[in-house]
Amino acid sequence: MTDEARPQHRLPRSRSALLAELEATARELAAAAGAEITAALGRSINVDYKTEGKSEEAAPTDPVSEVDRAVEEMIRERLAERLPDHAILGEEQDDHPLPDAEYLWAIDPVDGTTNFVNRFPLFAASVGVLHEGVPVAGAIWCSASRGLGPGVYHAHHGGPLNFEGEPVEAVENQGVRRSLSAAPGGAPGGSASWDNRVTGSAAIECAYVAAGVFTTAQFWGVRAWDLAAGLVLTEAAGREALIREGNAWRPFERFVPPTRVREDRTPTLRDWSRPILIGTPEGLTQLRERIRRPGIIQRAARRLRGR
Repeated sequence: MTDEARPQHRLPRSRSALLAELEATARELAAAAGAEITAALGRSINVDYKTEGKSEEAAPTDPVSEVDRAVEEMIRERLAERLPDHAILGEEQDDHPLPDAEYLWAIDPVDGTTNFVNRFPLFAASVGVLHEGVPVAGAIWCSASRGLGPGVYHAHHGGPLNFEGEPVEAVENQGVRRSLSAAPGGAPGGSASWDNRVTGSAAIECAYVAAGVFTTAQFWGVRAWDLAAGLVLTEAAGREALIREGNAWRPFERFVPPTRVREDRTPTLRDWSRPILIGTPEGLTQLRERIRRPGIIQRAARRLRGR
């Protein structure tokens, strides 16, 4: 029997190969999103404001642009063609994927929209992949990387952190005594060893923690699409993630829908919002000590309720 006539038996892909394919797809989609975002900077952009749950008199604080919507729609269309059996959770479409979806893509088409529409050059496009709630692959296009130019940070579970296809190597500046920590406005202040910075983009902050720009970052009102890709990057870089459970912090494992919501429906990952800390082990130890100070959690909760 010739080779051409011999039956072909395809071996199942290894988990590592599958995750590498998901990473490659996430990277491609993030890069395409970045191209769309960059192209829009040279023209006038239509901007609306989300008012759900807020009074009509409240100051507009949550913008969404035509670019946010267009980028998310582009990503959804490409995923529907390639991976029609995968679920999608995007910031700009109010859908609720089934809680038992095996693979779910969590998309933030423009993270840092306020920065973007005001031409403040720190914003991102985040594409993450969850397997049964666990972040396993992700890519974040950043308008500015640690090398100053734009590009995509990407990784998959068990693999290295990459930037534009090349492994990211840690570079330390000798003699630097104070590092940087990403924190929302009004969060616990700097310490003897770090200064706080506010970027306006959770995805940027995750990528910067992974790349070694920030030692830690803290998030108090984020959603799954804000962190799904970033948590893959930070894990690949040897950083850790902690989630708030009651009065304690424990290692983050997976995204799980809340047990109940106000509406009469089954909770989904669209409803997820939990405090998260990410960073180096040493940085997280210091950050947890500062957060334990009286009133820190209460003040953070009040800020979120007033948003």
